[in-house]
Formats: sequence, structure tokens, C-alpha cells
Amino acid sequence: MRNYYYVTANTAVGFVNLLPSNLERIQQIFRLKHSSQTVKAKILKDIITKYEATYEVEVLKSALGEHYLDGVVIPEKRLAFLNDSIIPDDMREGIELDLNRFTQDISVRKEKLEEKFIHYTEKAYKHLETGLRIHDDLEEIYIKEMNFKRANEIADTFIQEVLEGQSKKDQDGHEYHRLFGTTTVDGPVNVVPHITEKLSCVFYVKGRAGTGKSTFMKKVASACIEYGYDTEIYHCSFDPNSIDMVLVPDLDFCIFDSTDPHEFFPTREGEVVIDLYEETVTPGTDEKYAGEINKINNHYKSYMKKSVAELKKAGKYLETIEQQFSCTEQERKEIIHFIEQQL
Repeated sequence: MRNYYYVTANTAVGFVNLLPSNLERIQQIFRLKHSSQTVKAKILKDIITKYEATYEVEVLKSALGEHYLDGVVIPEKRLAFLNDSIIPDDMREGIELDLNRFTQDISVRKEKLEEKFIHYTEKAYKHLETGLRIHDDLEEIYIKEMNFKRANEIADTFIQEVLEGQSKKDQDGHEYHRLFGTTTVDGPVNVVPHITEKLSCVFYVKGRAGTGKSTFMKKVASACIEYGYDTEIYHCSFDPNSIDMVLVPDLDFCIFDSTDPHEFFPTREGEVVIDLYEETVTPGTDEKYAGEINKINNHYKSYMKKSVAELKKAGKYLETIEQQFSCTEQERKEIIHFIEQQL
């Protein structure tokens, strides 16, 4: 069985990497080294195929796009295979697998193409940064119309309900920091439906910018961790300081920001909407500030579109770089056989 999530993202503060918290209980790490992102992705897909029939496999999707992967984690075996390009410089433990030894292609560094890829990626980050600053103006409108006392009451009541009847454990739960999507060459992408489909209770948090969705979820996460439950905290890939989802496996529930660009609605029993706009904001706020809200929305979304356009350009250069590499089926079999010998 496969579980998908992201540990890297293209955000308004640049490239974000949340890998370390997801490896704390992993005992054996293989770092896949190769000049090609495509070759590493192919080997990671072979590893998924090898293990998914027997174990629950966590697939780390890539901020580069759908054709690439960041890694594979197999919690039950306490085993991880990682694309070496996402491993932080201060985290060099594990076994390095140099896949270049098994492939026949001769890579030539295409520095001009690499510079172009970096250039357009950085331009995308600048547009996302500008978009976030504009988005802050939207938050200001709703913050001044917020009933913060009511927001705190809703959070406290929710926490009491999800923890009702649960005994507090002797130690804090572990925090897994992740993302359920990001902005890529394909535009904003997410795996929310995949994450939520296995859960009995899903809470869809509706609202507007600045209506306390992230604060609500941070309180829920803190309470569950304090009670000793391992908690998955999914950061916003636009503003990673905000939280977009909290999932507690042992309590079989998650709560997530169900607004654009990841807006969903309940479709089955056990799924509930929590509307913070309806509950905490002065009635008529949308109508009162309609002109200003539309103007800000259009302005910030224009920068989101610009960021995607720049990432698409970066992606084209990455594709050109990748065209010089290949990995035959026989080479892939030899790599998997070699990996099996190391286990």
C-alpha cells in the first residue's frame, strides 16, 4: 500500500525541506546518488514495486514535478531510500549508493542549462514572495472583523471532543512535518484526497484569509502531541509558517484547510465542515469589502500564475538536462539486486 506526501516545496520563502522529522525512527538510510533526477526516480519506482505488496510504503513526491521523486520510506522496516539531492548537508548518515556505476551514459555538466534552471526557479520564488505580501492585505480585512474569543471557544471545544475519553500518555507524541502539495511546473498540486480517503473522520475547515484556520490547527496539533499522540503536521506550501492540515493516525482523524487552491467538500459519512467565516467573522464582511477583496485576490493570484510560468520555464531546462541520461531495464535490475545485497 502506498501513502503519498511531500517533504520539499517551492514556497514564498524559497525552497523548503522538511525531511528530517520524517526519519527520526528510521534506522537504515540509503542515499541514491546519480547525475540524473530521472534515473533516481526510476529506481525509486522499482523499489516501490518491490515492497508495496508486503509493506506500507511512503512515497515522497517531488517539488520538481510528477516525473520525479524525493524518496521512499518503509516505516515497518525502519528503512528509507532517498534522492541524495534533498538530503541536507548536515545530515549525511546512511549508505551512499552511487548509481552512476551501473549506467553507461557519460554525463557532461551543462552549466548554462543548470544556471537557467536556477534562474527561473529563483524568479518563481520572487513572484511567490510578492504574492504572499499582497495576500497579507487580504488577511488584514478579515482580522479586523474577527471575533477571536469565539475562535478560541471553537478550538477548545473541538480539542475536547477529539480527545474525549483518551488517556494522556507518559510522553509527548512525535511530530512529523510534511506538506500535502506544492507549486510545480504543473501548477498547484496536492494529494489531499489520497490522504483523507483512509480516515473515518475528516474535518473540512472553511474560512477566509486571516480567519484563524492555521491557528486553530496549531492548537489541535499541540494538544494531540501533548497527549502523547504521533501527529502529522502539514505545512502550507505558499507560506510554510502556516499549517494546512493536522492528521492523527491513532485517533483516525484529520482537520485541513479546505479553501482554494485545495478546496474540497464532504462526500461521505464522517466528513464535517467547520466554517470559521460563518462562526467568527462579522456578518456581511464579504459584501462590505467586496471590491477591495476582489482587487487583492486578482492581484495576488496574478503573481501565483507568474510563479507557475517561471517554474514551467525552469522545468523545460531540467528536461533538456535530463535528456542526456538513460537507464536500461537490465541496469535497473542490477541496481535493485545490488540494493538487496546491502540489506
